[in-house]
Amino acid sequence: MTGQAEERRTLNLNMGPQHPATHGVLRVELELEGESVVKATPHIGYLHTGIEKTGESKLYYKVIPMTDRMDYLAPMSNNLGYCLAVEKLLGIQVPEKVKYARVCLTELTRLKSHLVWVGTHPFDLGAMSMGLYAFRERESIIDVYEAVAGQRMMSTYFRIGGLAEDLPGNFDKVVKKAISDIRQGLIDYNRLLTDNKIFRNRTIGVAKISAEDAINCGLTGPSLRACGVNYDVRKANPYTGYENFDFEIPLGQNGDVYDRYLVRMEEMRQSLRIVEQALDGMPEGPYRAHVPGVVLPPKEDVLSKMESLIFHFKIITEGFRPPRGAVYQAIESPKGELGFFISSDGTGKPHRMRVRPPSFVNLSALPKLIEGALVADVVAAIGSIDIVLGEVDR
Repeated sequence: MTGQAEERRTLNLNMGPQHPATHGVLRVELELEGESVVKATPHIGYLHTGIEKTGESKLYYKVIPMTDRMDYLAPMSNNLGYCLAVEKLLGIQVPEKVKYARVCLTELTRLKSHLVWVGTHPFDLGAMSMGLYAFRERESIIDVYEAVAGQRMMSTYFRIGGLAEDLPGNFDKVVKKAISDIRQGLIDYNRLLTDNKIFRNRTIGVAKISAEDAINCGLTGPSLRACGVNYDVRKANPYTGYENFDFEIPLGQNGDVYDRYLVRMEEMRQSLRIVEQALDGMPEGPYRAHVPGVVLPPKEDVLSKMESLIFHFKIITEGFRPPRGAVYQAIESPKGELGFFISSDGTGKPHRMRVRPPSFVNLSALPKLIEGALVADVVAAIGSIDIVLGEVDR
């Protein structure tokens, strides 16, 4: 009727949980006015694994393989965060060789995760060839995984107090090949994407978030640094010897999808610097701390020494008993701050285990990123924060 305001009509649209652009089993409930997003509500829980509660029913060392399955694109990062937390609880110091090996392998893991992202995110936006390029270089890192652990994905190579086995004789060779392959790959990616008009139109100014809002939402990792916030756990609270390595923290300015791309590209270059330093400075020495009754003895000792055989049997069957107390240990995973809280009641199993997964926290910022944007930009926004649902629904 003339003189009366027209009724505002919106459309509710479920995006997912099977939609390929939701990167797994995520459902985003969108309220649309035309093609504009009025409201967005992420719904999770379709992949809930209960890893935290399951961890409370297992001996400490038996939790390690479960951590691989959270962010399955960065298994060694998950292993490291958990092992460091238990080592802090026990008061264990690991040998220098272990620290350097862990830094080298977790930076290769960061590269592996970012390569999946730089291959799949443009794929979401229509640049289908990028996935073929990025997964080509990723294979070189998986070759390193296979060399050290015999597993190409769920490696479970880090142990409480050290490593599962000593570094293989061909470690330097396979790592140097990976460095060479990735360095050339980054040149190819830059040519394909950085100045690509279609990619720039789909990403520049899209899903912007201010530094203040990013901090309030709890964003960490590349998504936070793309807003210009200089926070990286490796620098803020160094662990496993990162204070001995020379590297820079890349920052963005605009907090949009394009800046998140630029930050991750530069992070890969910095990770290559760290890997080279770790390889060049790798010290000689044992690959496990000598803590009888807590750290498994080397297999050659188990086969030849009665004391080692007894310790091995006791640890495998009964585990070890950390003192009562609680610890929190954070690391800089490829997605952001990954933290493990472990509470001990003096028994052989964690009394409480909780994980601060960056994918879960970063996903909470999705409504802030896409409300007011076009529905086509939802795809770019979800991909740009680089979530893994195994970590969201841990």
